[in-house]
Amino acid sequence: LDSLPRVFAASDFVARRCVQHPALLSELILSGDLFRPYPVGDLAARLTQSLSKAPSETSLKSQLRQIRQREMVRLAWRDLAGWADLGEVMASLSELANAAIDGALQRLFVWAQEKHGAPFDESGQQPVMPVVLGLGKLGGQELNFSSDVDLMFAYTHEGATRGARPLSNQEFFIRLGQSLVSVLSEPTHEGFVFRVDMRLRPHGASGPLALSFDAMEQYYPSHGREWERYALIKARVVAGDARAGESLLAALKPFVFRKYLDYGALDAIRTMKVMIEREVNRKGLPSNIKLGLGGIREIEFIAQALQLIRGGRETPLQNRRLLQVLPLLQQAGHLTVQALEELTGAYQFLRNTEHRLQMVADRQTHVLPTEPTEQARLAFAMSFKDWPSFEGALNHHRRQVHEHFSVMFTSPQGEAPSATSAGLSGVWLNTVDADVAQSLLRAAGFSDPEAAMTLLTGLREGSDYRLLSIEGRARMDRLMPLLVGATGLALSAAGAAGAAAA
Repeated sequence: LDSLPRVFAASDFVARRCVQHPALLSELILSGDLFRPYPVGDLAARLTQSLSKAPSETSLKSQLRQIRQREMVRLAWRDLAGWADLGEVMASLSELANAAIDGALQRLFVWAQEKHGAPFDESGQQPVMPVVLGLGKLGGQELNFSSDVDLMFAYTHEGATRGARPLSNQEFFIRLGQSLVSVLSEPTHEGFVFRVDMRLRPHGASGPLALSFDAMEQYYPSHGREWERYALIKARVVAGDARAGESLLAALKPFVFRKYLDYGALDAIRTMKVMIEREVNRKGLPSNIKLGLGGIREIEFIAQALQLIRGGRETPLQNRRLLQVLPLLQQAGHLTVQALEELTGAYQFLRNTEHRLQMVADRQTHVLPTEPTEQARLAFAMSFKDWPSFEGALNHHRRQVHEHFSVMFTSPQGEAPSATSAGLSGVWLNTVDADVAQSLLRAAGFSDPEAAMTLLTGLREGSDYRLLSIEGRARMDRLMPLLVGATGLALSAAGAAGAAAA
């Protein structure tokens, strides 16, 4: 009762769930689950036992959503009441996602085999198993309250199923993956479990939903980009055959962590940050605590750039959890004690702010409120007396983060791209909207920007570009904006000369 006013004031989501389903809060209290952290593995065991009885996909969806609502209310209450720290919140959310994905996959795999037969390798002797990799914050066991889950689907060998309606293994596991995405993310009257993002898989949204281990091991050394190395730093087996999944991660590790000191990672992450800043500015979201200046992403970039540079030689740095990586970087001499303290404090403050923003309505947001009542709510949830005092602390942390980020990532003098080439980089890499791209091309000197866009898209999506090595594509990505800019100047000059002659 002492904590209820605080929790209800800070979270409409919790208040609404408890009012609509009074038995939920009563059960959390009587079971004692509201007042204690779960032992490691306890939530997964409960969920697996519950889902094992699901008779159909419809029932599976319903059970998952009911479990999710219970656990999210429980965890939000514990956090807002001050009974759980950031580590417990992130670990519990990650364990919930892990257990939901693995429990759902187990049931769906059984049903798929009943329909199409069990998958075997090409020799017909060895059963083939699914593996689900979790990337990003799920992989690092740092999930936030209303987060997507970044997943990648794989299977151990090519082959076919043995059944009345056989399928190739790839088709079988693609269908299995589609079912898993639907079970987790399809909205029903009971909500959803987790939104699923599959865009980090090989070839992105245009690639197959599931690939064999051999196909993955061929893709990354030949075609993997720098940002894909970054994406795989936190990769972890979250469902399926854990032993097989670990062997896949071991095979991919040389792609992620190079044996030499890889300072090229700085350029790659600097480029990613420029793109993110451009997108934030385009959408008018400077108050985004994840992507804006001094936000969560800048802390992640600092740690993960140093991991990419040094991790091949210094294997302790091959750690998925940011709050564990930062002390390791300091101990190895790559961060000062002051940087460690400031980045750790800022990360904890920003992640807690992120959670309190998302707990209001169980909605994925990273944007600070502008309405006074919502500002007061956030300040209250963060234990500040008012918005100015909270905002002052927030800005202090963000300033410190951005100073550290700038020291590491600001381009050396004379190497910063011109405004024209920076804009055309977004055109070439397809990171700006079509109308923005055409405006940039017209400003660069192209009289028919739509035709120019068609040519650039054909080149970027063509087989010649896709078959380039990692280094080859990186050079191409640096060259093309310069080439497009020079071409525009030449066209503009030719047009002016023609007009003068006429």
